[in-house]
Amino acid sequence: MHWLGAAGFGAMVSKNALAGSDEAAARINEITGGAEGDDALIILDLPEIAENGNAVKVAFDIDSPMTEENYVKAVHILADGNPEPEVATFNFSPAMGACYATTRMRLSKTQKVYVVAAFSDGSYGSASATVKVTIGGCGG
Repeated sequence: MHWLGAAGFGAMVSKNALAGSDEAAARINEITGGAEGDDALIILDLPEIAENGNAVKVAFDIDSPMTEENYVKAVHILADGNPEPEVATFNFSPAMGACYATTRMRLSKTQKVYVVAAFSDGSYGSASATVKVTIGGCGG
């Protein structure tokens, strides 16, 4: 089981319509079916402080053999303070040979970013980190 960190893009929406930790937890539960995640094989790269929430770098690398028998199927990135908790989803296959990605996402305010990985054997991994945003990226 593994969790990892990655990110995509945020939507521009009113500050009144931000997701919360309950919405993020509910979405994670939908993805994992309530299974616990293990972060032992995940390297998550997020800044502790983002001076501008418009383009926050997020990267992840998951230690997986990426064989037909054992590979990462998908990685979901969620943020509990954005208009929608799910920021991005990355799909992988054994043909890719490795499981890593780097992207940028918008963060509207200081919030927790979660990464959930779904593995071919039905297990899940997870990792999270809090990013302090000094200038909001989603209308802030």
